[in-house]
Amino acid sequence: MAEKKSPASGWPIVQGDFHAGDPQSPVAVMTCGSHLDEKAICDGGAAIAGSCKTENLGLEKVIANIISNPNIRFLLLCGTEVKGHLAGQTMAALHKNGVKDGRVVGAEGAIPFIENLKEDAIKRFQEQVELVNIMEAEDIGAIKAKIAELKGRDPGAFAADPMVVEVKEAAAGGAEEAGGVVQPMSGELALIHARMKVIEKMVTDIGYRDKFAAGVYSGKIEGIMIGLIVSFAVLGFMLMG
Repeated sequence: MAEKKSPASGWPIVQGDFHAGDPQSPVAVMTCGSHLDEKAICDGGAAIAGSCKTENLGLEKVIANIISNPNIRFLLLCGTEVKGHLAGQTMAALHKNGVKDGRVVGAEGAIPFIENLKEDAIKRFQEQVELVNIMEAEDIGAIKAKIAELKGRDPGAFAADPMVVEVKEAAAGGAEEAGGVVQPMSGELALIHARMKVIEKMVTDIGYRDKFAAGVYSGKIEGIMIGLIVSFAVLGFMLMG
């Protein structure tokens, strides 16, 4: 029998649009934009099952709940994407390529910016789970069959202890909150926000460069003044001698 560990206290540690099943199961199921029978999926053997509509905050919540339970060794992607966000494709890109400068490398979603997860949490996610992609599949029978297959390959709990990370509940630049529930933006609005995010980063970079240039210029002036003072002092000593 595969070795198991206790997940973090109170697991799942982050609230979201999901149903929790057996915490010792090795399979987590992400249904992307599809609202499927999550309870039936968990009854079929999943540790947790739920939708994920946004490619930033939504992904962060999924990852936080996975790495806080070492027993989860597979993430099964199924269901259909939300137009403009592509959470499934972004999750696959994150698992394969990671994050650079806060953006998921290779992501095609509008706003694939990760703000709550540090590099060690992302690396833990990549090492802990194998990503299994059956995107577009919505048939509960097919999903249950894949869960059964993955449970048969259960390698046992991940060697490290549960990793707990904080995910801020406020919408993270790609979602609107309505009644406390994060809702995805339209594809067009998401693209506008993505461009604003890129412009904001460019402005920040320009500010850093301006500060550096000002520092260099100030350093040059200071160096010239010190050089002149030393030169006059040496010249004075020579004249006095």
